[in-house]
Amino acid sequence: MNRLATTHARARAAVMSALSRRIVGPRDRGDVPGWVLITIMTAGLVTALWALAGPQLGQLFSDAISDVKGP
Repeated sequence: MNRLATTHARARAAVMSALSRRIVGPRDRGDVPGWVLITIMTAGLVTALWALAGPQLGQLFSDAISDVKGP
């Protein structure tokens, strides 16, 4: 087999493998709900912290920037 035919065969095998996984689905489906839960919980924590400490964090940032610029 020449190099082009070998490359073509490997590419075809990769595409067929990807298609079969897409049709059948991944073998391990447990990670997706876990990552979704982590993402939602993180968004909830950020929202709660922002609601509770938003004005203080804004003032802290403004003070830090004004210290860098000078009085």
